[in-house]
Amino acid sequence: MSSAPSTSAAPRVHRLPLAGVLRLGRPSDIWFKPALSVLASVAPPNLTLLALGRLDLAMYTMAGSLCALYAHNRPYAARARALAWVVLGMVGGLAVALVAASLTADAVVLVTVGALLAALQKALCDATRIGPPGNVVLTFISSASLFAPQTLGQVPGHLAPALAAGGWAWLVGMAPGLLRPHGPERRATAGALKAAAAYAAAHPTGDGPPRSRAAAAAAVQAAWQALLATAARSARTRRALEHLLVRAEVALAAPADSDPEQLRAWARELSGTGPVPELHDPRDGDELLGVDAELAAPARLFWTRLGPLAPIAVRTALGCALAGYASLALGVGRPYWALVTAASLYQANIRLTWSRGVQRVVGNLVGVLLFAAVVPLAHLGPAALVLVCLAFNFGAEALISRNYWLGSVCVTPMALLITEFTRFQEPGRLITERVVDTVVGALVGFLAAVAVTNRRAGDRVEDALAAVEHCRERTARLLSQPAAAPAALEAARRSLATALTDLRTAVDAASGEWWQRALPQERVVRAEQAGHRTLAATVRRQGLHRRATTEGVRP
Repeated sequence: MSSAPSTSAAPRVHRLPLAGVLRLGRPSDIWFKPALSVLASVAPPNLTLLALGRLDLAMYTMAGSLCALYAHNRPYAARARALAWVVLGMVGGLAVALVAASLTADAVVLVTVGALLAALQKALCDATRIGPPGNVVLTFISSASLFAPQTLGQVPGHLAPALAAGGWAWLVGMAPGLLRPHGPERRATAGALKAAAAYAAAHPTGDGPPRSRAAAAAAVQAAWQALLATAARSARTRRALEHLLVRAEVALAAPADSDPEQLRAWARELSGTGPVPELHDPRDGDELLGVDAELAAPARLFWTRLGPLAPIAVRTALGCALAGYASLALGVGRPYWALVTAASLYQANIRLTWSRGVQRVVGNLVGVLLFAAVVPLAHLGPAALVLVCLAFNFGAEALISRNYWLGSVCVTPMALLITEFTRFQEPGRLITERVVDTVVGALVGFLAAVAVTNRRAGDRVEDALAAVEHCRERTARLLSQPAAAPAALEAARRSLATALTDLRTAVDAASGEWWQRALPQERVVRAEQAGHRTLAATVRRQGLHRRATTEGVRP
């Protein structure tokens, strides 16, 4: 008899968590990279404007400079494309905002435009999976620009410095590739090896909880995506990384046959600057033929990823608009702060949105206190203002990987200081307006998330279940054929592993969503158990588990 939980136990409305929401995590392995990149990207334009006495243009150069925050986990070939699109998206949003500001001064119209822009930016960032900081920076720039007094004739002159700073940010983002061209792939593979080693050590019989295995599988899947996005696939370094990543997959499928210490040793070597460990394997590597098959498969159309994001986009548009209108009704002079607060909340489900709201409010409230403490120093002169703002740029990116609220402690005073590039303002009024807009934006934004239900979350679970069952049946059929081609069997195994990862992601997203039918938890557990058994059988059929424990590493 199955011990899976019954679907009747699933509640329709989930409790909103408070414990752990503000807990600090470990810093990212590359926390210093975005921090140093944004410093290198922001400092030259701002210092140049300071020397020219044109700090009034700093808001526009900041638009381009902040593009350096993106794509740090992507291989350099993919990063070049991603950063180029980010720059174009940033300048495009800025152009729409500046044109709107030049055509009307009606605050209601401007808030509406800002809300629609925020929804579009959210949908595009999620569909392209651009990663942190997502749509928030884009929305901050476009929303703030809506309320910058403007004429149509000034728009080209304000877009030009933004585009120039964006070009500089692109160069800053690509510069590390000159010293360590395979750095992102090495880090991703090392992370996958560590995650697989931790799972194999904690659950040697392979009976670990689905969430634990899913976290390790997600790390492996992210590493494969990094390798599949790189150029020059036949390069020796790429091939060596692929062999190592296959060992991480083997550890998840058959942890009893894996050596966690060996996996960790390989991860340590990858984290350094030495050569990539190369495994003894005189054969061509049948397991990598599955990678060739995946590369040859047609990519999923971008437009098909936009459809499921419709509820999140509607939440963003409605929440941002209502937050901005509420701020206007209260007489706050900068309704875009409430709009940006609402835009920053929306995550994969209601529970995560709630957690982000708590983090945002706490971080902003502590941040305004920090602003009150440093504003006398910043008001010593324009040079002091620029330097303090640069310090907060660095601090925000250095701390935000620990927890979103900690990064917000630096983001808030930085955003307040940016408003003073044109002229110094009365600190008390700035602080009051920021606090009011933060509370209003968080409250209204969350209520909009509750009001706009996401029924598609349950449908995605059903689709993911169907995909797992289809992949498992295909793999099982190949296992029953003694003469099955190694490439076909490996491709089927990898497809099943990906489908299992997608299923757990869909279940986790839907589990935190309100007002939907109960999830088929029993069916999910059975599908995961059967899928994992099939993966283990495939690994043993291929003999990968024996090779993973007996092969050495070339000196």
